[in-house]
Amino acid sequence: MPGQHLPADHSRGDANTIGGYAAVHGRPAAFEGSDGYSYSVEIVTTPTGDDDRPWGAYLLFVQWARVGSNSPAGHLETDFLAESDTEDDARALIGALALGQVRGALHALIAQKNSGAPTRKWYEVMRDESEDA
Repeated sequence: MPGQHLPADHSRGDANTIGGYAAVHGRPAAFEGSDGYSYSVEIVTTPTGDDDRPWGAYLLFVQWARVGSNSPAGHLETDFLAESDTEDDARALIGALALGQVRGALHALIAQKNSGAPTRKWYEVMRDESEDA
């Protein structure tokens, strides 16, 4: 099914938060990672196994393949960022995170994954190689 543009409904929440963005725009937020890949983000809830805080929530970043492909190429995920008595409460706690905080979490995960590996975008490498020729 091709994508469709739906008008934002700002009565559904604060579009500056990760939960509000999804509600207002009817789709997950997306970011360009510091590694040059595009990522969409979802809030995931799951049982924690802890009787005191039975529900946890974390962010799942889906990494999308490079130009010309509409398929996932991988994913990154945070540890639990919230734990609560109910699934809805755990989701709401994460949903209140500002988009900047979510982007920061993505960049931290990329840095951790790369552990010092170069993070230059592919087109920067191609440009530099053509200048050297």
